Amino acid sequence: MKWLSRSYMALIFLILYAPILVVILFSFNESGNLSSFSNFSFHWYRDLFRDGEALKALKNSLLLAVVSSLLATVIGTLAAFAIYRSSNKRYQRAMESVSNIPMMNPDIVTGVSMMLLFVGVTAILKINDVLGVWTMIIAHTTFNLPYVILSVLPKFRQMDRNLTEAALDLGCTPAQTFLRVELPSVLPGIVSGLMMSFTLSLDDFVISHFVSSPDFKTLPLYIYNQTAHEVKFSMYALCTLMIVAILVLLILVNVAGSVGERKQRKTGVK
Repeated sequence: MKWLSRSYMALIFLILYAPILVVILFSFNESGNLSSFSNFSFHWYRDLFRDGEALKALKNSLLLAVVSSLLATVIGTLAAFAIYRSSNKRYQRAMESVSNIPMMNPDIVTGVSMMLLFVGVTAILKINDVLGVWTMIIAHTTFNLPYVILSVLPKFRQMDRNLTEAALDLGCTPAQTFLRVELPSVLPGIVSGLMMSFTLSLDDFVISHFVSSPDFKTLPLYIYNQTAHEVKFSMYALCTLMIVAILVLLILVNVAGSVGERKQRKTGVK
């Protein structure tokens, strides 16, 4: 039965990755024709880097992903620490459930809710054209928070409480204990949450569609606008670059997690 299970897994992976492989393959097709592959060429990549609008959208996406992921990592780490240090078990469970709601909520519901919130605030404050970079940062930070908490909180719970107590007994203040003992212990979870937030922010479309403005378009929004017309083959090149970037981030997340586990095992042995 091994051959059957292996064939089944191969079929699953083929279904999952065949569209991605097609995009990557035809991004190097010089003829720009989906019916045949003519010559291997970087023509569409050169065409992409001559597209000023696409580069502006890429710049906006990177700026948004970096800022929102950093904010979500800082806020989410502090939130996970607060949940971990709470002595009330019911409060801990309630906070965990509440923090998971944005993650379980459909993206379209989150996007519409945030749009209505921002529009309502602008109506109350009598401000025009509030939708833009700041609303995008708030929205992306909000939906990234649960993933950071989910990555960091288990690391706090795996941490040896004796280390914290020993640091306090040796004269460290609570702030010094947090920065010098607890924070390094949960660093792999923080890095994982940061990388995951960056990736989610980089490829988000649904929520961004509702809270964006015409003068601040991200890469997914730009690609979607291109699909309304005939899709240029430079978009294939753009998608390939995004796939490579996300693959690199996933590798970094896995490496950070494995390094953290090795350090914890070494600490446990000592």
